[in-house]
Amino acid sequence: MTLALKTRGAEVRLQGIGKRYGLVQAVKPLDLTIEGGTLVTLLGPSGCGKTTLLRMIAGLEQATDGRLFIGGKDVTLLPAGERNVSMVFQSYALFPHMSVLDNVAYGLVSSGLRKRDAHARAEAALETVGLKGFGGRLPSEMSGGQQQRVAVARALVLEPEVLLFDEPLSNLDARLRRSMREEIRALQQRLGLTVVYVTHDQSEALAVSDRIVVMRNAEIAQAGTPAELYTQPNSVFVATFMGEANHIRGRIETVQDGIAHVSLDALRIDLPHRGLPPGEADLVVRPEAVRIADPDEPGTLHATVSRATYMGSHTEYYFATPVGELFAIGPDRLSRRQPGEAVRIRFDAQGVVLVRP
Repeated sequence: MTLALKTRGAEVRLQGIGKRYGLVQAVKPLDLTIEGGTLVTLLGPSGCGKTTLLRMIAGLEQATDGRLFIGGKDVTLLPAGERNVSMVFQSYALFPHMSVLDNVAYGLVSSGLRKRDAHARAEAALETVGLKGFGGRLPSEMSGGQQQRVAVARALVLEPEVLLFDEPLSNLDARLRRSMREEIRALQQRLGLTVVYVTHDQSEALAVSDRIVVMRNAEIAQAGTPAELYTQPNSVFVATFMGEANHIRGRIETVQDGIAHVSLDALRIDLPHRGLPPGEADLVVRPEAVRIADPDEPGTLHATVSRATYMGSHTEYYFATPVGELFAIGPDRLSRRQPGEAVRIRFDAQGVVLVRP
């Protein structure tokens, strides 16, 4: 008989949570609510505070400011073992001398559960991650992706309210990372888990998340859905961290009925003004929004092809323009423009956004 795992996703609420090491503020006091049953990614460059924040949720670091609630219960002062939270580490941290089954059952046995019962639950956890029948192997006999699944099974078997991932795919090659992030997302949705996921990989965050929290300098720069952060970043930093982006300067000529009339040399474009007044302004242009226009199309920019790189499914261009160098992605795989060629370019409005510096 197969033993089903019991899972439940709890809300995680941070109220003024912060962490200091002496005079160094590793995480500035912040507020954040992670809804039960959702996958939220903490994304940011090295040293921004995302892993410290994750470790505070886990109980591996003690907050020096604020309070932390899991499932409505104040766990601020509780040790890691009393929070009903499991963590999957970057290194997987499997015991090399133990079988896969014993690795998964280790936490249960350590907590006093009979070995027979622990093994039954470990078998169920292995089946949940697609490793039924692999329990007798040693970790060294498993591939990197399989070892990662064992680490997930070891966390799941404890039936946590919250599952934490710290850069779980960084040791895998690019193709396996894509496969494993899809498996993690599917597992989270199937079991209704609350997952907090740390990465510095933007594509990984976009692929798995319900919400993304972008961190910078020990604080939250912006939080929102993947689509919100990609299409409506509130700063140059968030825009350029959420994928490729061209940062250019333009001028807001007028604002009328919530629409900014923007000039970029000879090009004119209407955009949501986002609270910005007339005058010099920063804009972000996504590479896919840069288009080669018809030669006689009015209101376009003069440009010269600086580089054209064949990428199989598309061509990557760099254009020299009056507003600066622009990176673009073009679908013209078979009839590429050549370096030195003069062209006219325009922007798709849905890929251009006004931002604050």
